[in-house]
Amino acid sequence: MNIGPHPLANNLFAAPMAGVTDRPFRQLCRRLGAGYAVSEMVTSRRDLWHTLKTSRRANHDGEPGPVAVQIAGTDPLMMAEAAAYNVDRGARIIDINLGCPAKKVCNKWAGSALMQDEPLAVAIARAVVEACAPHGVPVTLKMRTGWSHAHRNAVRLARAFEDAGVQMLTVHGRTREQGYGGVAEYETIAAVKAAVRVPVVANGDITTPERAQAVLRATGADAIMIGRAAQGRPWIFREVAHYLATGTHLAPPLVAEVRRLLLEHLQDHYELYGEYTGVRSARKHIGWYVKALPGADAFRAAMNGIEDAAAQLRAVGDFFEELGARMDRMPAVAAHREDEALEASA
Repeated sequence: MNIGPHPLANNLFAAPMAGVTDRPFRQLCRRLGAGYAVSEMVTSRRDLWHTLKTSRRANHDGEPGPVAVQIAGTDPLMMAEAAAYNVDRGARIIDINLGCPAKKVCNKWAGSALMQDEPLAVAIARAVVEACAPHGVPVTLKMRTGWSHAHRNAVRLARAFEDAGVQMLTVHGRTREQGYGGVAEYETIAAVKAAVRVPVVANGDITTPERAQAVLRATGADAIMIGRAAQGRPWIFREVAHYLATGTHLAPPLVAEVRRLLLEHLQDHYELYGEYTGVRSARKHIGWYVKALPGADAFRAAMNGIEDAAAQLRAVGDFFEELGARMDRMPAVAAHREDEALEASA
């Protein structure tokens, strides 16, 4: 599929996640089968553009194209300026955040809170599209099904966003009220797909190859977006791609391969953040990788006491080397009964 003039390798996308989908993680997901990856959200506040946090989020050095940057804010003019700022720094796709449920975002009426103010949300989309159009940069948008169960307005907004010039819509199958709790529903995503002509991407609870296939069939979506399931398991993209193509499961990765991937990921992470911040922020990634492995609790506890990069790399390398002596491959992730039920109903 394409986004504007940009052809994508496949229809498996890595979701933008604050504090997670930095450049090293995006590049790793792309290497392991994601056809597209969107940056962490970048603020529309001009006074924060030159902070270290924003500069890291806007770092695309060596990243394969098309570079996609997600922006967040509440003012149409500021969002238009933020879009232009990021286009000047290499963004070739701008994504508008109407999906983040975090309180610190929604309390400022950004993210999914904007779904409560439809005229403002549409004005933002129109302003960003107008700012990007002279550069030939397509605008996409990520939203939820609505603010609450009683106010699911994704279909109405989707039509308005399409009219404003948005060229792709991603829908997370939860309301803002749900946060990440409960279970994602896909009926609203299917309704959005039926209501618009632009590509629609399904997001929410896509954790296995079976679920990916079932969601594509149930929604008619053009693509799927995977977020939390890729944390510590970035090879999920190639597993899904293989299953969609063949109907069979790819063998779990070798422990030796995961050891190499994680050590390379950590090196890239340190280069972006520096040793002090890098060692500390890498702990969550390491925790995700080892979560389901024997000895994980004790290893994570020991990891929290390590404060230099060389020691962290050595500890990770030793853990996976010892693991590899006991098992050749990482544990397989079993499909859930819900996947089979969704497949049957599609």
